[in-house]
Amino acid sequence: MTRPFLITPPFTQLNTPYPATAYLKGFLNTKGIASVQADLGIEVILELFSKKGLTDLFDHIGASADTTPNAERMISLKQYYIDTIDAVMLFLQGKNPTLALQICQEDFLPGASRFDQLEELEWAFGAMGTQDKAKHLATLYLEDISDLIVECADGNFGFSRYAERLGRSANSFDELYQSLQQEPTYTDRILYQILQKKLNEIQPTHLFISVPFPGNLYAAFRCAQWVKARFPDIIIAMGGGFPNTELRSLSEKRVFEFFDYITLDDGEAPVEQLLLNSGMAAGERKFKRTFLLENNAVVYKNDSVLHDYKQSETGTPDYNDLLLDQYISVIEIVNPMHRMWSDGRWNKLTMAHGCYWGKCTFCDISLDYIKIYEPVAASLLCDRIEEMVAQTGQNGFHFVDEAAPPALMRALAIEILRRKLTVTWWTNIRFEKSFTADLCFLLKASGCIAVSGGLEVASDRLLKLIDKGVTVEQVAKVTRHFTENGIMVHAYLMYGYPTQTIQETVDSLEMVRQMFEAGILQSGFWHQFAMTAHSPVGLEPEKFGVVKHTQSIGPFANNDINYTDKTGINHDRFSYGLKKSLFNFMHGICFDYKLQDWFDFKIPSTKVSPDFIFDALQETEQFSTKTSAKIIWLGTMPSVNHFTKSKKGNSWEMSELAFHTKKEFFSLQFPKAEGEWLANLLQNINVTNQKVWSFAEIKSDFESQFEDFELFWFSKPMLALKQHGLLSL
Repeated sequence: MTRPFLITPPFTQLNTPYPATAYLKGFLNTKGIASVQADLGIEVILELFSKKGLTDLFDHIGASADTTPNAERMISLKQYYIDTIDAVMLFLQGKNPTLALQICQEDFLPGASRFDQLEELEWAFGAMGTQDKAKHLATLYLEDISDLIVECADGNFGFSRYAERLGRSANSFDELYQSLQQEPTYTDRILYQILQKKLNEIQPTHLFISVPFPGNLYAAFRCAQWVKARFPDIIIAMGGGFPNTELRSLSEKRVFEFFDYITLDDGEAPVEQLLLNSGMAAGERKFKRTFLLENNAVVYKNDSVLHDYKQSETGTPDYNDLLLDQYISVIEIVNPMHRMWSDGRWNKLTMAHGCYWGKCTFCDISLDYIKIYEPVAASLLCDRIEEMVAQTGQNGFHFVDEAAPPALMRALAIEILRRKLTVTWWTNIRFEKSFTADLCFLLKASGCIAVSGGLEVASDRLLKLIDKGVTVEQVAKVTRHFTENGIMVHAYLMYGYPTQTIQETVDSLEMVRQMFEAGILQSGFWHQFAMTAHSPVGLEPEKFGVVKHTQSIGPFANNDINYTDKTGINHDRFSYGLKKSLFNFMHGICFDYKLQDWFDFKIPSTKVSPDFIFDALQETEQFSTKTSAKIIWLGTMPSVNHFTKSKKGNSWEMSELAFHTKKEFFSLQFPKAEGEWLANLLQNINVTNQKVWSFAEIKSDFESQFEDFELFWFSKPMLALKQHGLLSL
């Protein structure tokens, strides 16, 4: 009988578990295989950031004379840290909210260098509420302790990554291997204590280690190394985002001193096959997308007859075993979207496997996790939402899609509203023109609070070269639709794309400035282009005006590629100015600065019209609707009153439809028969109904009794009704 143990090694997030093991546990449940999972990252943090943990830390540090003044200050204040840490952790776990009042007095927490920037950061955050301000101060307090750990106990430590440098583009395994031969670090020893306890309790036959990021790699190897030495019969395998992108050409034999297997891509079938192999003789074993050592050589085997599972067959992610009530919410930076990643507990789900667009030339579109697109039915998604809310007690969802499909988002929103679920959700999108104002209204009503999407380089020439499938003008219109419906928009921004000129970088910054000034973006982040081996740019660099550096494929990690852009431009020097300007734009200031003010070197003037975005947003009302459009009513049912209207000796019967919304009352008047027809229609097209009416069906029904449907549908009262939830989708 197999007993799989699924772990995420330190560190990913403090506020919510990385979902890979929960996805895998949910799948194993469908096979009747009982498994146990653990997020060792949060468990190490909880052990370290406790009264006992800090007492041990300060005892370990002692009174060294070789410390910076900052560390020396913290060591002298050690008793204050030891006395306050448990209360602060409970507060950040949401269990001790009244502590906020003490924290905000600013004489409760001991402070070191992180508090030096408090004035500037308070300005950046604006007038925060007591709870948010306390969270931010508590976050600075934890970051001070982290700085102390890095300086005096473990130079590899970091809250969301551990020895990340060793995992980044490590073509050679040498440096990581050498680190693994050293004595365990202070953090390693805490990790080992937790592992020892869990393995004694669980007695697993298999250890599956998920490595999503470079910042988990070192700890993954440390876990495997420790288990190999003490529990040699346990089978150890690695999977996850890091091997899926970096280890596809693995030939380094020394890796298998630590791991028995490395699996690629979707983990369900490879893991199932490894569990099936347990009862087989060596010669009978099959493998699904798995590296192993055979005859002292690394081989890749994919001879299993197991098929990959459809998304409908993988089960509901299962968060049992994880310490859901002990994750901590922190507020460390001012970017509102980044804050969502670090503050609050989010259940993770996927609307669709892969990317429905799958063309962007900077993206790893040749790999299965992008290339194979498979959506999940909205009804099944809602089933999973309901199961996870019941299981976790949390109704916040982060859909971790590459790009959520608009049609599926629409279907999901309708299903959420039909089932009367109260959820809060956000996801990543492409800025498709299909995100109309009506669709955004629907998404907001279903609980959508934010979207993130790639504007990338705000230049139509480069967007075409990227094959993004959007224009700057289209992005502006779509972001306006989201923003006007109360959905926050975060834009991923890129600089240094192949052939990008200095002029295009300047013009891209001007586009971004105008979008923030227009109020249609609330958040953004600039990152510099990186060429990867599995993207179209990496596979055919000559098509994109770059020269790949001559380099042999290393035996270990191979993804990032060194290259030279034929333009010869040093894009690095734009980094500070782009990020500083964005920081200010996000706070609604400095729009009147000249672009030159952000840089300490000469840049050309922008060629973008100062009213480009303003003009792009000047839309006229479209008095047309597709016959196939779905028509849905989200509002309340009206009360209908009849009255007689008279003018110049003539009188006629009228209907008044009176509506109560959450915030206001309004009424609309129609000829009596048309008003009664409309009241009946609103009952029929209410979002809670199973049948969804098309525009063509509604027009046909109207014209069976009346004339001039378009005149009625686009009348002033009907346009008012459309502002309150009568949607064409």
